[in-house]
Amino acid sequence: MRLDKLLANMGFGSRKEVKQLLKKGAVRVNAEAVKDAALHIDTERDEVTILGERVVYKEFIYLMMHKPQGVLSATEDNRDRTVIDLLDADSQHFEPFPVGRLDKDTEGFLLLTNDGKLAHNLLSPKKGVPKTYYAHVEGIVTEEDVERFAEGVILDDAYLTKPGKLRILKSADVSEIELTITEGKFHQVKRMFVAVGKQVVYLKRLSMGPLSLDENLPLGSYRELTEEELNLLLQLSNN
Repeated sequence: MRLDKLLANMGFGSRKEVKQLLKKGAVRVNAEAVKDAALHIDTERDEVTILGERVVYKEFIYLMMHKPQGVLSATEDNRDRTVIDLLDADSQHFEPFPVGRLDKDTEGFLLLTNDGKLAHNLLSPKKGVPKTYYAHVEGIVTEEDVERFAEGVILDDAYLTKPGKLRILKSADVSEIELTITEGKFHQVKRMFVAVGKQVVYLKRLSMGPLSLDENLPLGSYRELTEEELNLLLQLSNN
């Protein structure tokens, strides 16, 4: 990879700005001052520094976000804040995007990355990646509902969902449940409960595939995946 491209990709300025840094002798490769913007860099072997600060190259970024309500799972919007607006400039530089969507009024686990191949694999219907949600539901959720969800329910557009695993945490006028599904139709969780005569009034995604929401991650914040989390995700994607 060209030196100027590497530095620009890592957020050290435009290629023009990077060339100015090179002219000033601020860049060293393997401890030697370098001014050639076209110099080829082996990102696995060469050590690049700017004013003594080591440049750690990475191509992809993988973030776990605790999405809050009122924010769109999109990269840009003319009216509302998006999950990208919650990221700092360093993270935004990698141009990540949400893997799948959470409704504006839904909170919880959201994965953001710029790894298009991984995102495609995770969202592929063939993978059937499970997603677990916690919800408050107006109406008494019963064992009959559990059985109906296990068979799949017919949505308002006549689509028969794949089986869902419904667990009742509290059965009351406003019930509390956990639901695991393996597909992601538009407003699916809400529509599944409408199909059995009930209404979701609060929805939170707890997990996606092998990854669960970090309980220590405050609402509206995010962090990079740990090496263990990333390996689990890559293993799932590649299977």
